[in-house]
Amino acid sequence: MLYTILLVVIVLALFGALPIHSFSSQWGYMPSGLIGTILLVWLVLFVLRQA
Repeated sequence: MLYTILLVVIVLALFGALPIHSFSSQWGYMPSGLIGTILLVWLVLFVLRQA
């Protein structure tokens, strides 16, 4: 259940990080950094659950 919710959040963040708006060029690295952080947390949770 937790992985499904986290997967939905990651997909929404990926769509939100797309530079399709005129003002999104001012965001810098924040959207991709957020996605990277979420993916890192997801990877750690996945690895710890397998151990």
